[in-house]
Amino acid sequence: QVQLVESGGGLVQAGGSLRLSCVASGGTFRRYAMGWFRQAPGKQREFVAVIDASGDNTYYANSVKGRFTVSRDNAKSTVYLQMNSLKPEDTAVYYCATSLRYVSVARDYDYWGRGTQVTVSS
Repeated sequence: QVQLVESGGGLVQAGGSLRLSCVASGGTFRRYAMGWFRQAPGKQREFVAVIDASGDNTYYANSVKGRFTVSRDNAKSTVYLQMNSLKPEDTAVYYCATSLRYVSVARDYDYWGRGTQVTVSS
């Protein structure tokens, strides 16, 4: 059983930055690809970014490409999401999740955190 805890969310003005963290425990972190997803009120959960188990490969949703960067520190069992040039449409609850596959589909992720709220004001 893997436990994931996100942190770093908050309220920021448009154009600002936030760095989300997700700490994993209870499993072998370096085995898993780590994904970030988000869900805005009234909308379905959507893929944001994924990093493979080694950290050598990343993939982003078109909506965040060039603004967000995903990284990981396997020694700390932590994955990060650096978010720059934030827009009001980035407002959502952000979740991290684990998968044994380097994929972007939510149903292929096994363990999920509880999420952290990101609110971007205009």
